[in-house]
Amino acid sequence: MRPKIKLLKFKEYGKIAEIKQDIVSVTGMSNCMNGQMVQLGESTLGFIVGFDQEYVLVLKANVGGAIKPGDPVISTIDDFRVPVGDAFIGRTVNALGVPTDGLGVIRESEMSPIFNKARTVLERVPLDEVLQTGTQIVDMLKPVGKGQRMLILGDRMTGKTTIAMDAILSQKGKNVICIYCCIGKSEGSLKKVTDLYDENGVWEYGLVLASTASDPIGQQYLAPYVACSIGEYFMQQEGKDVLIVFDDLTKHAWAYRQISLLLERAPGRDAYPGDIFYIHSQLVERAGKLKPEFGGGSMTQLPIVETLQSDVAGYIPSNIVSMTDGQIFMSSALFSEGFKPAIDMGLSVSRIGSKVQWSAMKAMTGMLQLDFVRYKELEKLTRLRAGVSGDVQRRLEQGRVLEEVLKQEQNRPMELEEQIIRLYALRNGLFENVDPVNVRDILGKFISQVMRDAAGIVEELIKQTRLTDEIKEGLDEQLRRFSHTIV
Repeated sequence: MRPKIKLLKFKEYGKIAEIKQDIVSVTGMSNCMNGQMVQLGESTLGFIVGFDQEYVLVLKANVGGAIKPGDPVISTIDDFRVPVGDAFIGRTVNALGVPTDGLGVIRESEMSPIFNKARTVLERVPLDEVLQTGTQIVDMLKPVGKGQRMLILGDRMTGKTTIAMDAILSQKGKNVICIYCCIGKSEGSLKKVTDLYDENGVWEYGLVLASTASDPIGQQYLAPYVACSIGEYFMQQEGKDVLIVFDDLTKHAWAYRQISLLLERAPGRDAYPGDIFYIHSQLVERAGKLKPEFGGGSMTQLPIVETLQSDVAGYIPSNIVSMTDGQIFMSSALFSEGFKPAIDMGLSVSRIGSKVQWSAMKAMTGMLQLDFVRYKELEKLTRLRAGVSGDVQRRLEQGRVLEEVLKQEQNRPMELEEQIIRLYALRNGLFENVDPVNVRDILGKFISQVMRDAAGIVEELIKQTRLTDEIKEGLDEQLRRFSHTIV
């Protein structure tokens, strides 16, 4: 019988030399590395973020006991790991994986490194399945594939978080694990998200990882990486699809800028350090879809970025635009006009999603974006004119009808089949000679009739994902029946 091999665990000891806010300078540690976890004093955790000629520089990661110069520092020569596992579903945790919801201890399945390396191209497969976001404009014109990185950006209070939350609500019953990662936001904003989780049963398939503005700057920096580590457990160990919302990376960049300035690193544009691009690219590269031999799951990321006065060319927005697979741009002008969700179709783009979009959706949305953009331009041109020709008036009426069809209430996501039926009704004359004010009411009644009287047609549409002759005949019959009920 072979004897059991016992692994020795070496420890390294040092001392605190200086404390500058959340940055601790340590002496006496010569065998450490970046990202390594250390214990400061009796109960404070930290991780190594840099070196200078005399000290090892450590960032505090939690609020432990008081520490002072001269206190001992202990390192186990391990990289920083956090607990992950199935038990995290339905829970609220902080950036260290510690529960904050008062529901007791979470039993982890394993410990995972925070700064995992992204899977190589040879370990991935092309994206081949659409992720339903529940937002009409996104699913119709800027679709998202499972494994894609889709940026949501715009000014404050333009509905960015609403788009992301609708995507999470849409995953109910679709076997997708959803992680909402709160970075540097207020407790009030986080409470709105957890209330939505409560009201819509999201805890059955989702979790919240939160590092609010009152948490240590180290936790705000670590939060998105820890969310990825938890997501990678489900993607790699269980072969599941994962959706992560980062809300938002602007505040994550602010946290890293603060850390870098405390480390006395040379500031660059907008006082951000030169490696700000690297820390975000390291994060978003962890999204993708894996080959079966490497787990077979997927991780879709929806990072949120805040702009100032719609400046897409700002340093952080332009950085993250360049490393993602598309962006959804929220327009403050459209929002103020009452068009919600206020998505600017001209500045929004998806570089992957159209490859995985349902054939039925492609068939119905061919000229939709162009029609809407033309209508908005025509509306601007005629806004100051007293009178317009009959042809222009007709085009304006058609545009207003389209605008009403595309409007959507917040936190009311729509299934793809319903979106296709709405477009089919629009394209086949349901709203001819209908006042735009009545469009949404009529459309709601028509959808209810189809779902009630033609459930077989709807099921066939979901199964086929394309408009067969049988499906078209069924929808045409429903349109004929419904047209007689319009007074």
